[in-house]
Amino acid sequence: MTTPPINVLIERINELARKQRSNGLEAWERDEQEALRQEYLTFIRGQVKDTLNKVIITENLPIQ
Repeated sequence: MTTPPINVLIERINELARKQRSNGLEAWERDEQEALRQEYLTFIRGQVKDTLNKVIITENLPIQ
């Protein structure tokens, strides 16, 4: 199973959120919404970790 592009994931999350506000969601839709949110959070956490792994800390030089 491949991961859908993040934009497709976000669009589906938003679609379910709009439906939730207007008509409510069925149980399977709530489950899908939660799974999509977890997948989105995993993606964001991975980006943050990748960014932090690239950070190089250098010694602070005194300002003159």
